[in-house]
Amino acid sequence: MTATNWAGNLTYGASALLEPATVDELCEVVAAPPRVRALGTRHSFNRIADTDGVQVSVAALPKRVEVDAEARTVTVSAGLRYGELVEELDRAGWALHNLASLPHISVGGAIATGTHGSGDHNGSLASSVAGLELVTADGRVLTVRRGDADFAGMVVSLGCLGIVTAVTLDIVPTFQVRQDVYEGVSWEAIAANLDAITSSAYSVSMFTDWGAAGAGQAWLKSRADVTPPAEFFGAAPATRELHPLPDESAEFTTRQLGAAGAWWDRLPHFRLGFTPSNGEELQTEYLVPRFHALAAIDAVRALAPAIRPHLFVSELRTIAADDLWLSPSHDVDCLAVHFTWRMHVPEVTSLLPALDDALAPFAARPHWGKVFQSDRERLAAAYPGIADFRSLADRMDPTGTFANAQTSEWLGR
Repeated sequence: MTATNWAGNLTYGASALLEPATVDELCEVVAAPPRVRALGTRHSFNRIADTDGVQVSVAALPKRVEVDAEARTVTVSAGLRYGELVEELDRAGWALHNLASLPHISVGGAIATGTHGSGDHNGSLASSVAGLELVTADGRVLTVRRGDADFAGMVVSLGCLGIVTAVTLDIVPTFQVRQDVYEGVSWEAIAANLDAITSSAYSVSMFTDWGAAGAGQAWLKSRADVTPPAEFFGAAPATRELHPLPDESAEFTTRQLGAAGAWWDRLPHFRLGFTPSNGEELQTEYLVPRFHALAAIDAVRALAPAIRPHLFVSELRTIAADDLWLSPSHDVDCLAVHFTWRMHVPEVTSLLPALDDALAPFAARPHWGKVFQSDRERLAAAYPGIADFRSLADRMDPTGTFANAQTSEWLGR
């Protein structure tokens, strides 16, 4: 662990990084001043994990992967990376319903920020949380389950309610997935067929640079027994494996060309055994309700001349609604509009207000772990659960042990 995040665009202000080896040690750390913030795999691009106190990693806590076949759940240590969990879970005959693009992120960190995978009928990673174990501000261990009071406010917590030590996740029987890529989906085809496009596979991602040609690639992840279409809304099947960036090697991406493989080796875009880049990038993402999807796409296209010089690639994908208060897909099916930026920090920073202004009319919700610039009033309108969450945080952490400047800016506490 270092003093910077994965991207290298910020240096943390914490006085120390502590890695307790037991939950009892963690309780002692939390109960003692000063402020404390959990630090995961450092894949957040803003200061959500920063603090003027100490950062705490739970990666050194004892590893847990405890399958309950009757309940169809698995309880895992929160510091475990998805890549460390999935193969063991698969060997036991089980799977998670969804995975993010990267398997390198920690379970606790991904859930706390509302990170998602994709698919019309697939909820975010946080939607599969059936239980949490966390150390609260008074240094005690609290266990909560789905159905408990305020549970829907405690899952996507932004690290404000405690240090999560273990997570119980819903599981499904293991399954095989094939991945097929198509090249050249026009904006006209997207406008006329968006619902049909996104529902054509278990998970669909489209990659674009916001140029006139539309989406250069569409990645379809289907259950292995599904036969892919010969053509895809005017797009032709790729004849070679591709990277989302046309000029990059596909050696780091998950297998394509219809080769069937385990769910965990196809649902992410990047292979578990490789780091997809050296971190020299920034990321922004907004989730907009499906009924605003085409209007939101048009709004971003209008900004294309300003966006394209600073962009590696954008991704469009869908996520099903959930009931979690601070989830970007709270109560509504969404289209995610994701931006992977070049490390042009001043230029991207200056673009962010215009992007937020362009998407605000469509009730767009920014991803909590990415870079964005919005005001508290706009966030409160986009996330109607913020007021309830603020009250919950006041009750669970009255002295602000887990608060930081970033969350205070967003939430008003």
